[in-house]
Amino acid sequence: MGSPLKIPSRTRPPDFPQLSEILQTPAVKDALQWFSRERVWINDQHVQLCRVPAPTFLEGRRAEWMVNAFRTLGWEARIDRGGNVIASPEPHRGSCVALTAHLDTVLAPRVPEDIRIDPDGTLRGPGVSDNGAGLAALLAIAKLWKSAPPLAGGASLLLVANVGEEGEGNLSGMRYLCHQSALAERIRSFVVLDGPATSHITSQALASRRFEVTLQGPGGHSWSDFGTANPVHALSRAISSFTDDPRVLAAGPRCSWNFAMLEGGSSINSIPADARTKIDIRAESPERIEELVVALTNSVGAAVAVENDRASSGRISPRIREIGARPGGRLADDAPILKFVKAVDAHLGIRSQIDCASTDANIPLSMSLPAISIGAGGRGGGAHTPTEWYHPEGREVGLRRILLTLALLLNEAAA
Repeated sequence: MGSPLKIPSRTRPPDFPQLSEILQTPAVKDALQWFSRERVWINDQHVQLCRVPAPTFLEGRRAEWMVNAFRTLGWEARIDRGGNVIASPEPHRGSCVALTAHLDTVLAPRVPEDIRIDPDGTLRGPGVSDNGAGLAALLAIAKLWKSAPPLAGGASLLLVANVGEEGEGNLSGMRYLCHQSALAERIRSFVVLDGPATSHITSQALASRRFEVTLQGPGGHSWSDFGTANPVHALSRAISSFTDDPRVLAAGPRCSWNFAMLEGGSSINSIPADARTKIDIRAESPERIEELVVALTNSVGAAVAVENDRASSGRISPRIREIGARPGGRLADDAPILKFVKAVDAHLGIRSQIDCASTDANIPLSMSLPAISIGAGGRGGGAHTPTEWYHPEGREVGLRRILLTLALLLNEAAA
């Protein structure tokens, strides 16, 4: 500890008083170099955790792996009733700052060998970037905090590996942490790690609603029962009607929609007895989301009416069921947490911009709690696909960014 800090040539002295003071601390100087010294260990932990499958709703094995990893590093760790891994360096009853990363992945490795390493150090396989990068950062911070503690006293650091961020998880882990956990009233701010990119600071929560549309009819034989109301035909018409609707395509706050997972029928020579799809609707304003939901309802109703009118027998009945909703919210432009990360970025030479996205930060932001979502460092791509990849080049810069932001937040929470 206490060896001189080697600042990359692209950095400049910070003009943020609190950060200048922190950077003069010998322990912080040493901690900023620690990430480079431990590069091999961090990369190895990244590979190991990604080889433990954690699809949404089935994160248990990876949760247990993370608990053991935290305990090995000297942290108190447990799995809460929401399925989240909660780790703290020591018993503490006061204020805390939460550093979080989601456990679950959209796709999961079938065997450990699905996570592989190229000769140049690139990791390939499901979840290596989203969110292997974030979970590896949690472990790096955990080891640093015990082997070369950068801060003493003040507020406590809480590390959380949470469930239910992806797909239909509906942010269940973060909902539990913020609404039901005994820790909720102690957490003063949230730093959410999601993926590797350091080019963004998510301070506005992108709201979304998700629906399952199901159409049911009598079904029948494709020849002898021809003319019977067909749910697949009606559902196809509903999707086409929605995506062509002028109200859906009208200018306004940015929005998106995605129909996925089309299902229906049992054989090519049978009229389907049912058909279903799921749709994800997102928008930067709640009013725009409502407009799209109304358009969906109208499109389904009109398509069913057309099919029933055309049918010589049988009728189709529709059902639209909401299966998820992510609330919106945003930080004030002058929020201290935003000032902190911007100051750190200026010091480290990180060119970042404020953005709007759907992350675990949606929950605390919707509750007017200080929260941001940032990347954990390195480079990655192909998220949510079988060709996902991650390269650790630049990881140290992301980890330094996390550390300095946490230092500022912990000092603020202790004030």
